[in-house]
Amino acid sequence: MFYEIRRYQTRPGLRDEWVAFMESVVLPFQESMGMNVTASFIDEEDPDGYVWIRRFDDEADREALYAKVYEHPKWRDEIGGEVAKLIDVDRIVVTRVVPTSASGLR
Repeated sequence: MFYEIRRYQTRPGLRDEWVAFMESVVLPFQESMGMNVTASFIDEEDPDGYVWIRRFDDEADREALYAKVYEHPKWRDEIGGEVAKLIDVDRIVVTRVVPTSASGLR
C-alpha cells in the first residue's frame, strides 16, 4: 500500500472555486470510480496552495484506477478541462509515500 500526496497551485485567486469544484465534482467522481481519497487540505500559508492524498493498494491498483478515471469520457469531455482552468497543471507535484509502522494511515 502507498499514498500519493498531490500538491497543486490554483490559478491566483481561484482556490475557493477550486475547492468547491473538487468537493462537488472531482472527489465524488473519482470516489465513484473506486479511487480512495484520504484527505483534502488548503495550505494555511499559501493562498493558492491545495494538497490532497489518495491511497492505492499497489501499483497495479493505481494503474487500473488511473485508467478508469482519466480515460472515462466524463473526465475527458467535462471534468479535465475545468481542472485545467482552475489549477496550474504544470506545477502539480506528486509524492508517493509508504506509511511507517507507527503511521496512523496504515
